[in-house]
Amino acid sequence: MANLSKLQKAMDQAASYEEWREAAIAHDRKTGADRWRLVDQSRKYDYVSIRVRLDQLRSLRARQDNRGLLFCLNEGIHGNLGGMGRSSLYEQSQFGTKRLIVEYVDEIVSALEHLADPALDEISFEEKLDFFRRADHCFGQSAFMMSGSGSLLYFHVGVVKALWQQGLLPSVLSGSSGGSFVGALVSTHSKHELEQIFDPEYLVHEIKEEAGRFRQLSRFKPEIMQVHEIESILDRLIPDMTFQEAYEKTGRQLNVSIAPAETHQKSRLLNAITSPNVFIRESIMASAAVPGVYPPVTLAAKNHLGEKQAYLPSRKWVDGSVSDDMPAKRLARLYGVNHYIVSQTNPHVIPFVRDSKRRQDTLSLIRDASVKTARAWYNVGANTLEKPLSLSPSLQKYNTIALSIVNQDYVGDINILPSNKFFNPFKLLAYRSVSEVMELIANGEKATWPKIEMIRIQTKISRTLDAILGGYEKKHLQHVKSALRRKAG
Repeated sequence: MANLSKLQKAMDQAASYEEWREAAIAHDRKTGADRWRLVDQSRKYDYVSIRVRLDQLRSLRARQDNRGLLFCLNEGIHGNLGGMGRSSLYEQSQFGTKRLIVEYVDEIVSALEHLADPALDEISFEEKLDFFRRADHCFGQSAFMMSGSGSLLYFHVGVVKALWQQGLLPSVLSGSSGGSFVGALVSTHSKHELEQIFDPEYLVHEIKEEAGRFRQLSRFKPEIMQVHEIESILDRLIPDMTFQEAYEKTGRQLNVSIAPAETHQKSRLLNAITSPNVFIRESIMASAAVPGVYPPVTLAAKNHLGEKQAYLPSRKWVDGSVSDDMPAKRLARLYGVNHYIVSQTNPHVIPFVRDSKRRQDTLSLIRDASVKTARAWYNVGANTLEKPLSLSPSLQKYNTIALSIVNQDYVGDINILPSNKFFNPFKLLAYRSVSEVMELIANGEKATWPKIEMIRIQTKISRTLDAILGGYEKKHLQHVKSALRRKAG
């Protein structure tokens, strides 16, 4: 028991993912969880189906039956075959999951890379391209969603840093309020620039720069950041570019949630597809405009002459978290996303959110039913009071916001939460000291480390398909251009 406590302490106090990983593996050896990983059997998933399919794939590759392998993969590549994506399979041990699951994912990846090899010419390029396009579309991809957060956005910075260092940060990102700022920071800077940004010394320097630039804060009366101060930070840290320009620079699909300031308007998700010419800075200002605290914002866009002008000048926008904090449905429609990694710091949400998506034990089912019942009764009450509230536009507006917040879904497939679920609400829009910021970043990193292997395993196939298809699409484009030149000649 003493050794287990020591190992748990080593995990809690780890200064890097490598240190945490070493302590976690040692903890599993001590508890016997490493032996659990080696055994196929478990009631949590259909291990028989996975073992049969794994053996089939291995046999086809061993016999060099490439046509049979392609046919087998064409039947479907599943991210949740036999329930292998269930979060409870990653809770039995501190590190990783069943070896059978890891081996199956690795075999799929090896088979895909084998078929993609140009040396394998018995299958035509066109047939391979068609297969990889369909496989990528059917399998789907992952997205990383960051909640509204105010000054807790530094927790998101820690999560992003941990994922980025492991090469696991999805290319599709969404954020509202503080989450949109972190998403923009990542989506507007190159890999080389991010290496500097995530350097601890650089982060400390930037934080001290902000602390020196603006007023010193009272510990007991934290002052809310003013609009011009937020604008100053954005001007210094976020390049003045459009969503399309950011995508062309980094290849990341940034999505920013904004909500309408007027009644009867719809929320928007800004990105390089739906609003390519909209500027990112103004979008962040809108997404961070907390109703009743900051004024609503008019967006800006680049016109056909390359000049900045108002975008939808008759419309103003506010904090996106009040209407669509986690825009899962929109991301699914735009990018084919079906797997969501969530960094959640929204203060009114995190006390009620678990790090697993939805457990099926009795207590969890009762809890979920209670939340659904409370939500239904709130909706009934709001509808009953709709006419009386219509007499007061301001009350009607805040009731609409409250309904939107209550009816949202705030969880994903993998949820990363702060270890401290309760924060001082008076400091959510205030400056943070250097020590507070570094603590939030470290908290974000530490909260992510136990999820790294789960994310690595569950996204490995989609990352492989993305890489293969990207290369094939470029080659296909070259073939088309060559054909056109020959035709023109």
